[in-house]
Amino acid sequence: MESKQTHFPKVIIIGGGFGGIQLAKKLKNKEMEVLMLDRHNYHTFQPLLYQVATGGLEPDSIAFPLRKVFKHQKNFNFRVADVQQILPAENKVITDIGEYDYDYLVMATGSETNFFGQKEIEHFSMPMKTVPEALNLRSLILQNLEEALMEKDPIKKEALMTFVAVGGGPTGVETAGALAELKNHVLVNDYPELDINKMKIYLIESDERILSPFSLEASAKAKEFLEKMGVNVLVDTRVNHYDGEKITYNNTQTIYTKSVIWSAGVKGALIPGLDKGELARGGRLKTTSYNLVNGYDNIFAIGDLAYMETEDFPNGHPGVAQVAIQQGQQLAYNLLRIVNQEKAHPFDYYDKGSMATIGRNKAVVDLKYWKFQGFFAWLTWMFVHLLFLVGFRNKLVTLMNWIVNYFSYDRGTRVIIRKFNRESMMEEATAK
Repeated sequence: MESKQTHFPKVIIIGGGFGGIQLAKKLKNKEMEVLMLDRHNYHTFQPLLYQVATGGLEPDSIAFPLRKVFKHQKNFNFRVADVQQILPAENKVITDIGEYDYDYLVMATGSETNFFGQKEIEHFSMPMKTVPEALNLRSLILQNLEEALMEKDPIKKEALMTFVAVGGGPTGVETAGALAELKNHVLVNDYPELDINKMKIYLIESDERILSPFSLEASAKAKEFLEKMGVNVLVDTRVNHYDGEKITYNNTQTIYTKSVIWSAGVKGALIPGLDKGELARGGRLKTTSYNLVNGYDNIFAIGDLAYMETEDFPNGHPGVAQVAIQQGQQLAYNLLRIVNQEKAHPFDYYDKGSMATIGRNKAVVDLKYWKFQGFFAWLTWMFVHLLFLVGFRNKLVTLMNWIVNYFSYDRGTRVIIRKFNRESMMEEATAK
């Protein structure tokens, strides 16, 4: 199946994330035929998924149609497709809608939740890497509170009102902070019959500090912010089991909870077929300094999937949007050079810093020469995230939501779009 026939080299990009979009954009009006494949027809701004899950934003505020991104790019085509296999020897990809040939293949599939082989936790906890998963989590949070209104058993009631975020990276920290804001400012009005003071929020991190890639100052300040907001922060703590009723950590200690949000790790979203490719820790594909997958001469990987060892990053680059964006831009430049039989230039990552928000007026920002926390850090976080949201409408809607939420102490999207069926999840786990 081919979208159109030209004499230009065919580039297939699998994935419409930050890296894939930047790569395709940089190839605009170039003598290349670009085809992007993604199982969704939209780009997801993943850094704000937690706000969808906690009722701060609707999903269409952080999702943007991929076709609209490239509506003026004549050498670009897009197909909604689930890529099932890669056939490197034939320069072909197999999808659920047919087969596509390529001259150059770019893997920009990103990452997926890593449960580290713990099947029980995988069944019962809630990941948050996609819009549907964020909506599931929102439904579960609200359903638990509705059930808590009717529950007479004190232990079951406590479990319904206890929320545990596992993983002290930006996602876990921001989710715990958002839940604390819900408790402190919103739910007390929504559920006057409930004693919201009995709602408990935990953040569990296996490392000795939360936000471990950040500076010591940022980690300490984030922990201080969270604890002042009422979050129980447990560091140097490893989760062992979760059976849908209680979570066990450090082998003997337990928390009764019906809501475990798993953000403790990610792994590369691999596609079968790259048998020659070498895998690094976290299921990432090892690449050269040109993002070329080891063992192949026309298959590249960028973003979270790529593992590139450099002098400054001996353990690979961090799995953040800026890496994907810069690698996508650099690879576009290199592909043009390769087609013209010129030498490619190695990728050199420019670290623009790290940031995380904990709640209203509370954030931490680490820049190369400046580290700051608090209100100004929070404003900086908002500005940067608005800047990188795709689409003017999304920027405007998100900004308006934030302004309304700020002055009203409210989150206006606390609706159960579709009921999350916990029972079917438990039945499935029991069957397996």
